[in-house]
Amino acid sequence: MVVRTYPEFSTHYPLLLKTFMQRPVRLYPDHIGLVYRNHISAEYQRFTWRQWYARTCRLANALARLGVHAGKPEAPGDRIGTMALNTHRHMELYYAVPCSGAMLHCINVRLAEEHVVYTITHAEDKVLFFDDVLLPMVESVYDRIKDTVQAFVYMSDQPGLPETVIEPLYAYEELIAAEPSDFDWPYLHEDTYATLCYTTATTGQPKGAMFTHRALYLQTLHLTALANFNNDPQTERLGENDVPMITTPMFHIHAWSQPFAYVFRAAKIVLPGTFTVEGFCDLVQTEKVTHAAVVPTILALLLESDEIDRYDLSSLVSLGVGGGALPLGLKEKIEKRIPNMRAASGYGMTETAPVSVTAFVKKHMHDWPVEKLDQVRVKTGLPVPGLEVEVLDGDGVPVPRDNKTIGEIVVRGPWVMEKYFKDPRKTAEVWYGDWFHTGDLATVDDEQFLTIVDRMSDVIRSGSEMVPTVLLENLAAMADFVLEATVVGVPDPVWGEKAMAVVKLVAGSDKGPHDLIAFLKAEGVEKGKITKWMLPKLVAIVDEIPKTSVGKFSKRLIRNRLDKFLAKAVEV
Repeated sequence: MVVRTYPEFSTHYPLLLKTFMQRPVRLYPDHIGLVYRNHISAEYQRFTWRQWYARTCRLANALARLGVHAGKPEAPGDRIGTMALNTHRHMELYYAVPCSGAMLHCINVRLAEEHVVYTITHAEDKVLFFDDVLLPMVESVYDRIKDTVQAFVYMSDQPGLPETVIEPLYAYEELIAAEPSDFDWPYLHEDTYATLCYTTATTGQPKGAMFTHRALYLQTLHLTALANFNNDPQTERLGENDVPMITTPMFHIHAWSQPFAYVFRAAKIVLPGTFTVEGFCDLVQTEKVTHAAVVPTILALLLESDEIDRYDLSSLVSLGVGGGALPLGLKEKIEKRIPNMRAASGYGMTETAPVSVTAFVKKHMHDWPVEKLDQVRVKTGLPVPGLEVEVLDGDGVPVPRDNKTIGEIVVRGPWVMEKYFKDPRKTAEVWYGDWFHTGDLATVDDEQFLTIVDRMSDVIRSGSEMVPTVLLENLAAMADFVLEATVVGVPDPVWGEKAMAVVKLVAGSDKGPHDLIAFLKAEGVEKGKITKWMLPKLVAIVDEIPKTSVGKFSKRLIRNRLDKFLAKAVEV
């Protein structure tokens, strides 16, 4: 007797994103799953998991009607572009597109216009979904993308379509209203490509990192496991009762994987449209938000504002900080303003989907004093379980764990990008010697914690020495009169380069360049954290520090406008 087995539903059961989407609708169909606040009108919309799932099914049916085709391993499905903020519609696209077999391409709308056009045409986006507030941007690039994009979909809280040259144009709500509220989600091969994320193009054209269902599934499981590993005594374990706000733009590297992790966890997800201080505070108070993930510059915006003193933010217990180092001084300042909250750092990049290293309290550290634990929480951290991460010297050998020797961070694991879309040459530049090379420099201590010190492209080479700018920036942020600080190299006829600090002071401060150097000497040189020759030779006090599209300090823009900053700089 021949017994029919079903390996495709056991040992070969595919790891697919639809698994995350289906869990909350089965367990909690009538619980509020998503809350969206329009950042312009301040109007709220709330959706149960049942309602959100039905809308996602309607969207999948609409995609099929628009002629969107699924892919398979090594043959990506149609690319679907989004130019959208953090809304419930964008969350629907996050699942309807990849779970139906197509490839989600979230376009970074803060990129330069030429780069926006490049990513759309290079990806060959078949359909482009865009928010009403981004209509002017779409119109400005329309002539350059209309031969690539076959259909445009307008997303708005208001009914109808605008007067525009864009065609063919569909209204999102009308498009999905005509479709059935159920969908037969296919059992795709787990190596089917799910998403396409382009880098922010600090040099050259953006590069497209491709991620499969399997990769995103495994990252989500390992991040979920990590939440149960943490031994931090100040971390509340809320589980499914967590109320996260997705503040990280959803057009930026999967919003740091939050749309997948929080749907899987069936947490009530709060969506702010885009970040404003008033909107952030209103949502925390109204929805009792417990967690958010932000870049350091958002912490600076919160510190600058009086809004946070007018709202009840006591529900907020944690902030994950990425997209740049978390200076201890900045952490201390924000925690004084929001006393119930603790901030901790993490690290990743587009090619790692992005989470790869996070601050972590080991079990023997549980009873350490708060001050000592805070020094752990601002380290770049330990590798996320499931990834291999090393710091290698120029010969490819792991650096000693002395917290001093600098090497390059290299990574490998199941959710590290395999290759760039249509770009084997760029792929070969980062994948070699069995590792993905990040271009980020770090040290490793005796507990195996990584601390990023610089990008290879940003490190200052003064004579025969390297000046790690991130270390200087973190020290500068410790000063109570400094709100933000970055350090760049400027030409020097003797040493090749010298360090210039570009600093934004806290409101009302009367401190100046010499006060900063005195602080760095006291906190850095005298305490053995830096050597005297690392001190900046120039300090420029500015009203604003240029930022990248994702809120990082833009050293490239400072270098491009160097004369402007040198004119404000004082030699110290």
